[in-house]
Amino acid sequence: MTAKVGSGKFSAESFAFGRGLVCLFVFSVLAVCMIAFVGCNEEQNKAVVDRDIPAAAKKAELQGTLDRRFENPEAHFQLGQLYQAEGQWQKAEYHYNIALSFDPSYVQAQASMVKLFLDSGDTAKSRTYAETHMNDASRSAVQSARLGEAFEKQGLDEYALTCYQRALDLEPSSASVNKQVGLYYLGKGDKVRAKEYLVRSFQLDPAQPDVAGQLGRLGVEVRIPERAGASEQAGAKPEQPTEGKDKEYKLLYKHGMMQVESPEKKSQEG
Repeated sequence: MTAKVGSGKFSAESFAFGRGLVCLFVFSVLAVCMIAFVGCNEEQNKAVVDRDIPAAAKKAELQGTLDRRFENPEAHFQLGQLYQAEGQWQKAEYHYNIALSFDPSYVQAQASMVKLFLDSGDTAKSRTYAETHMNDASRSAVQSARLGEAFEKQGLDEYALTCYQRALDLEPSSASVNKQVGLYYLGKGDKVRAKEYLVRSFQLDPAQPDVAGQLGRLGVEVRIPERAGASEQAGAKPEQPTEGKDKEYKLLYKHGMMQVESPEKKSQEG
């Protein structure tokens, strides 16, 4: 009888002890989870603060610039960019309009305004603004090319190509415009068109080592023979770009300048 009582007492104590261990384990797990959760939230909050601090500091800096000189189109444009990134369309539009009032030909602000209306869902207004700015720029190849580059930076390829084409229509023999169009196609992965326009640019202005480097990377064969004699006739008029046609070109020194020669030209001379 005594043994049974003692055994029962021992079992009860063992059960109580075991339950205490289980509770302690569960409490420990919950505590660890709580610490991890709090730590995770702290890291997330810290990340949000870290992201917000640069933008807030930049806004304060730009506002200080405008307090000293309000008629600063660059500061207004930069503020517009910050507000646009935050989805504050009205504030962004306000600063873009102020920037354009001080510099009507500010193409970055023009393209950003078009992108702003597109992002905010007003596609009709976006297209109207794009067409207005493109028509204004169409009187100058340089301005059309600059606006095209601004549209390209905003990811507005349709408008960028329209501007580039208008610039080429105005000045088809512009080395800089042909280079810009070639680099555009290169950025899009269209190596055939890129090669055509970069070759055209180099024909028009051989003093472009960056273009020569791009042509080399595109597989254009570079050959630098001895300088041609004085009796050799001057090179023919550069060919117009032919879209969709892959060719092989050679870079040659003629009359002290590097020129691009196509196989078709070589066969004609032969």
